[in-house]
Amino acid sequence: MSQPTGPAPQGHAHTQPAPPPEAMPPEEMEVTLTLNGGRRTLHVAPWTSLLDALRLHLDLTGTKKGCDHGQCGACTVLVDGRRINSCLTLAVMMEGRSVTTIEGLASGDTLHPLQEAFVEHDAFQCGYCTPGQICSAVGMLEEGHARTDDDIRELMSGNLCRCGAYPNIVAAIRQVMDGQSKDGGKP
Repeated sequence: MSQPTGPAPQGHAHTQPAPPPEAMPPEEMEVTLTLNGGRRTLHVAPWTSLLDALRLHLDLTGTKKGCDHGQCGACTVLVDGRRINSCLTLAVMMEGRSVTTIEGLASGDTLHPLQEAFVEHDAFQCGYCTPGQICSAVGMLEEGHARTDDDIRELMSGNLCRCGAYPNIVAAIRQVMDGQSKDGGKP
């Protein structure tokens, strides 16, 4: 075995200096957003999902945690009118944005037309997926691409229903879609 030929160590190992405090991620970040029509400010860890911020920090439990991997759609909410999976979105990304959850669709005691149609068509069984289904349907109708029942099925395919209420979900969405075309507007 060969002997080291350089100078002897000075009694301490070489380590990287700690980064300055301003370079370290903060424990919590402030996020201000418009939530269901009202301005809200919250403090969350930078890695907090929008889903967890809604459920754990804001007590809005209508949005459900299903798979937590963006595969089931139970956590669907609307951000600036577009449907997203809140489990895949960081809360800090919502700074200045408008977020609508299932709780924000009704106007007082008046249900959103899709909420009414889901009740009328019995478009749920256990109801766990229903908030995500309704929020997704609102976003889908806003997108304006659905023309047929097959379009509805395809455009809603990211929202799973373990109970199999799909025919009733399509019927509820179709009712609102047909009502929009007669009225020439959106719900």
